[in-house]
Amino acid sequence: QVRVVESGGGSVQAGGSLRLSCAASGSIYSINYMGWYRQAPGKQRELVALINRNGGTNYADSVKGRFTISRDNAKNTVYLQMNSLKPEDTAVYYCTINEVRVGAAWGQGTQVTVSS
Repeated sequence: QVRVVESGGGSVQAGGSLRLSCAASGSIYSINYMGWYRQAPGKQRELVALINRNGGTNYADSVKGRFTISRDNAKNTVYLQMNSLKPEDTAVYYCTINEVRVGAAWGQGTQVTVSS
């Protein structure tokens, strides 16, 4: 079993920055990709950013140039540096990983609120 725990959410004014962290633990052999999704009230969950084992990244168009995803393979941890935050970035942010034997695992989510 794999456990995924996010941290680092909070409230910030527009233009500010936050850094999210996500640590995976448990029965981990190897993690293919790690990433972040978000869900705003009344909206579907959407991809924010993904990073594969070799450091290749994929970003939603809405966050390109403002958010940076990175990972520490030795610590099974992924980070999301969010700069120039906008009110429309307000959402619950979920971390996900894909472990080669277990498959996908999700965290409980962390709230990010950006005020104008």
